[in-house]
Amino acid sequence: MVNKVIIPAAGLGTRLFPATKEQPKEMLPIFANSSNGGMSVKPVVQLVFEQLHEAGLREFCFIVGRGKRGIEDHFTPDADCVRNLEGLGKNCQASDLEGFYEKLNTSTVVWVNQPEAKGFGNAVLMAEPFVQNERCLVHAGDSSIISQDMDYLERLLGAYERFDADAAFIVLEIENPRQYGIVEGDEVEAGVFRVRRVVEKPEKPATNLAIMAMYVFHPVIFKALKETEPGKNGEIQLTDAIQKLVDWGLKVYAVKLDNGYAHLDIGSPERYWEALELSYSQFCKGAAV
Repeated sequence: MVNKVIIPAAGLGTRLFPATKEQPKEMLPIFANSSNGGMSVKPVVQLVFEQLHEAGLREFCFIVGRGKRGIEDHFTPDADCVRNLEGLGKNCQASDLEGFYEKLNTSTVVWVNQPEAKGFGNAVLMAEPFVQNERCLVHAGDSSIISQDMDYLERLLGAYERFDADAAFIVLEIENPRQYGIVEGDEVEAGVFRVRRVVEKPEKPATNLAIMAMYVFHPVIFKALKETEPGKNGEIQLTDAIQKLVDWGLKVYAVKLDNGYAHLDIGSPERYWEALELSYSQFCKGAAV
């Protein structure tokens, strides 16, 4: 059973400047359903949290960057805001906000500040005191998997348990995967690969199996991160730490999702535009407006 979730949300988001100069990219809005079946917008990090909450997870550690408190402020319940919305007759917006706050009130949320942008791997490492000696889920705060049944977490956790893995993560087939970590491995059952090699953003990808930033780890990942040297841009890459697990002979698996799943990612202007299109088509098409 996995209980604890790490959500790194401390990246500078420089590819989305100037929109992200003063706000975390994870706070950029995407389309969503409202409580009355209409259209609304919400920060992508809220979508991630709500999906994980609906999957039954209740213990969260957010890694946030220095000087950008927007995520922490947004995740602090504000009863006055709800009352003001109700006073203005905006009952749907008030109901949506109350639903979000109810999820927060039934969760344990811990905040960790990453003083310097030292990479995704470093952000995960900073959550070690929160995780301690437990298994954990790591889920990026700026991306998600969208499908009709939203069962990708079930598939990921199922493979992790079934193969008694030390690490498992989601992969998708991407036409041009050079901006992702890439997996090479051997298929051990339909859609599940025993990983032989992972490479962060290779110039010439050996496969088109791209790592989505959704992982389950045994706490040995923290030992691997501590022994991982900074890579590209002087940052500690989680992908390099995963390769250490492979090199140590530990069990690492990739769970490939089929074309019925779509990846929502806001890491660049092009991807953000695609995320807006995807969230609109998945959540709002045909909604009452």
